[in-house]
Amino acid sequence: GADARAVEARPPVEKPLDLLVQHLVTIGVGGGFVPEELFDEVRTTHAYRELTRTEFDWALDFVTRGGAALGAYPQYQRLGADAGGRLHPSGQSVVRLHRMAIGTITSDAAIAVRFGNGKMLGTIEESFIARLSAGDRFVFAGRVLELVRVRQMTATVKATRRKSGIVPRWQGGRSPLSTLLSERVRARIAGAGRGEFDGPEMGAVRPTLELQRRWSRLPSEDEVLIETTTTRHGAHAFVFPFMGRLAHEGLGALLAHRIARSRSVSITVTCNDYGVDVLTPEPLGLTELEWRELMSPEGLLDDLLACVNTGQLARRRFRDIARVAGLLHPGFPGAGQSNKHLQASSELFFDVFEEFDPANLLLDQAKREVLEQQLEVGRMRGVLERIERDRLVIVEAERLTPLSFPLWAESLRAQHVSSEPWSERVRRMVLQLEEAADA
Repeated sequence: GADARAVEARPPVEKPLDLLVQHLVTIGVGGGFVPEELFDEVRTTHAYRELTRTEFDWALDFVTRGGAALGAYPQYQRLGADAGGRLHPSGQSVVRLHRMAIGTITSDAAIAVRFGNGKMLGTIEESFIARLSAGDRFVFAGRVLELVRVRQMTATVKATRRKSGIVPRWQGGRSPLSTLLSERVRARIAGAGRGEFDGPEMGAVRPTLELQRRWSRLPSEDEVLIETTTTRHGAHAFVFPFMGRLAHEGLGALLAHRIARSRSVSITVTCNDYGVDVLTPEPLGLTELEWRELMSPEGLLDDLLACVNTGQLARRRFRDIARVAGLLHPGFPGAGQSNKHLQASSELFFDVFEEFDPANLLLDQAKREVLEQQLEVGRMRGVLERIERDRLVIVEAERLTPLSFPLWAESLRAQHVSSEPWSERVRRMVLQLEEAADA
């Protein structure tokens, strides 16, 4: 990759208005500015090259008057003009608060998971729970739970008798394949299918890949492999696009939504960098045409909006935007505000803006960033368009294969409710597969 000068692209941020608002206050605190001059200067940057004067004037109004919704609160009138039209801080309190709150680095918070009676089950990452809607089921603490509500950094849940749910994923366990790297892995898999095992690394994995070829198939660059098999846990449909975990998470949610829309069935989805496991109680029995309809790019945006809780996602995203824009104060040194307090405050701003200032550009930014960054609509569309061009190869496997086994093991870990250790159950399955390989 490096020798071929194949460098992973990082799409630049486009017109982050929360950062523009912070920058206006920063320049004001640093000596003041003339709006016309600063507008021309800001537009010389790549991120703001298409910034309109209307958008810039909205940001100016937001820091000088508080915008359409906060005009009655003096603390949000952070800058004021002098006789010459130059903008300066409206008071020393603005300077002190801004110096302590300046910056753009934010982190994902932990959400407490509790039963309605207050019993604490543990914590889960906010980025996962924010994707769920009330009534959705997820696997946590060795049981399947149903989400009742999320309020002020606490997820209230209740037990359910259903045996399937969404498998949580954790930021610390996510080092997803990038787009270029996933393409390289796919090319290596295809090369192994043609008998190409150059280099010590490919030589080391040769027995495993040859076993995959013997039991199922090694897909070429223009193929998407779908393996169907049955275990004691249900019927599995393993889909292998080899496009990285981020793309597969979106694909898994999309598949579950579209399958559930056409039939009444319990679905558990597990993802890794290589593929997606769709687990159902009974085999889906889908034809190639039906698989293509499930993975069609047509109606992608509407289906993604329907299968995830975008309203809640926008609220969570708005917290970071509100902090960068200076609406939330992180607290004084040694007495910082809790995430719970910050979330409650940001949700109040979100509700106020939606009701009294629906044209607020920070709301638009929150919703845009959910689609572009969290749901990755652009990347998802590229994956589905590539699958649309590829051949689908459906293999009915007699047993778990080297490609499907890691997905099965990950799904088992999340659903593990037995007194037998997870590692022992996986070890036993490994022994069974090794015996089959030697046969």
